[in-house]
Amino acid sequence: MTTRTTGNALSREALTDLLARCALNDHGAFERLYQHTSPQLFGLVLRIVREEQFARDVLQDGFVKIWNHAGDYRPEKGSPVTWMGGIMRNRAIDLLRRRRSNPVVAIEQEEISTFADEQALPPDLEVAGDQNRAALLSCLGQLTESQRQAIGLAYFRGLTHEELARHMDTPLGTVKSWLRRGLLKLRDCLESR
Repeated sequence: MTTRTTGNALSREALTDLLARCALNDHGAFERLYQHTSPQLFGLVLRIVREEQFARDVLQDGFVKIWNHAGDYRPEKGSPVTWMGGIMRNRAIDLLRRRRSNPVVAIEQEEISTFADEQALPPDLEVAGDQNRAALLSCLGQLTESQRQAIGLAYFRGLTHEELARHMDTPLGTVKSWLRRGLLKLRDCLESR
């Protein structure tokens, strides 16, 4: 099959071909599929979840599912974009439901004070004193809900990555990403004060 394009978008036949090659573990085909479909699929996911960082995580998780199930695509049942959009939509709705069933952890100021006094944060995020505690509280407020919950459960409640993934009913890689990005944002925020 050819991979001719119609404007900036690949044709249905080209996308079908890329999915077939993905089913054969062709990483180059997957990269090309991602490049040509991720903007449209990201827009779809963002309309559902309404939070950019969460939408990025859903997109990543959805593309993992597309990679793992590319061989399941049947051209006679619909276009490749429709099939991939269904996967993204279902993934977004599933993750939203899980998020709603696991309420956000409220991090109390006294818990942060104890936390700061015990220097339980990673060394580059250590804080001390009332002014720095207030800065930490303010910086925590700048994180996404998912990042704040993951950090709260990991550092304030001592959950492991695996326990976090189970508790939040979210893939382990996504939880690790929330923690990593959240800690980087915290560090940058605290350094700018």
